[in-house]
Amino acid sequence: MTMALEGIKIIDLTRLGPGPYCTMLLADMGADVIKIEAGGGRAAQPIEAMDPEVEERRRAYNAEGRNKRSIVLNLKMDEARQIFYKLIKDADVVVEEFRPGVLKRLGADYDTIREINPRIILCSITGYGQDGPYAQLPGHDINYLSTAGAQSMIGPRGGPPVMTFNLIGDYSGGSMQAALGITMALIARERTGRGQHVDSSMTDGIVSLMHGEAAGYFDTGRVPARGDLLIIGGSPFYGIYETKDGKYVSIGALEPWFYANLCELLGREDLLPYEWDTTKWDELSVEFREIFRTKTRDEWVEFLRQKDVCVAPVYTVDEVFEDPQMVHRKMVVEMDHPTLGKVKQVGIGIKLSDTPGAVRSIAPKPGQHTDEILLNLGYTKEGIAELRQSGAIA
Repeated sequence: MTMALEGIKIIDLTRLGPGPYCTMLLADMGADVIKIEAGGGRAAQPIEAMDPEVEERRRAYNAEGRNKRSIVLNLKMDEARQIFYKLIKDADVVVEEFRPGVLKRLGADYDTIREINPRIILCSITGYGQDGPYAQLPGHDINYLSTAGAQSMIGPRGGPPVMTFNLIGDYSGGSMQAALGITMALIARERTGRGQHVDSSMTDGIVSLMHGEAAGYFDTGRVPARGDLLIIGGSPFYGIYETKDGKYVSIGALEPWFYANLCELLGREDLLPYEWDTTKWDELSVEFREIFRTKTRDEWVEFLRQKDVCVAPVYTVDEVFEDPQMVHRKMVVEMDHPTLGKVKQVGIGIKLSDTPGAVRSIAPKPGQHTDEILLNLGYTKEGIAELRQSGAIA
């Protein structure tokens, strides 16, 4: 069966989080992703220092590395750069996440590689973008969330900002927007015949995701505060409540008919008039907290799903992959491993009816495909041995 990105060749220079997940999304859809691992220096230390058995298990369960091939190149050496140049002659995309300027020092910047291949697309994933006063600043998800204003709105009313998982900045603002930018550039190339530079800033991505909050501020001038927004702790009918067994249930009764169904099932039709009476919301929150402590989480979910109520159990990670919906949607897959047997990985989120993605191979060992790739580029076994001796490859 043909896959959506079959025939697309991607050179992956990324190392951490946003980049590898971006290229995983593309590899899952059939792209041939060649991961260039660090051949020396600080970036290579985690690979070299990790216990082999621990590394083997980590790689087996690491979804970010699946469906990829690996070659180890020390791009600080000219011999390795020449290999890189040969790789991009027939490549479609290069993905990197260095600070702006690093690629130029390595001789791999966009101006250089498009001279070799005018159809090449370079995607750069960074915290703040390729230009501007923050371009050279280091950072992580928490810093980008803070700069974008999202962090200030997450937390209880009157309390401090609450740290969040890195799904928003690294993966939503970074990986997914980068993958979208790459596919847009591939489509544009079909019309223009030219590649381009995709400048993917995680901070820009978060700000874009906050378009709704931005619209409200631009319209009214009111700065949203923690606990005030309707869907971030501001309303009693859209929230998380502790249950009798110490677990939690989430309620999302935003629309009047969902709220009416909730009140009916709770036997509290007297609360119906107060859905949008904000002066009563604190009282409603107290009422709901007391009510939800009377049954266990799973009892509430089963009971409230009898009628149209937006309810879900707040799962821990171990519960997610036992859920019948996740099993049905194949959001957990099993792979064969030569020494570990069956290993599980998260499934493919994007479902295509005609050209679906597939998990075809586990993450490779660093350099596992070095010889194979170089032989395909025309290097001889003797030449490969010389390159390995010089330290240009590993």
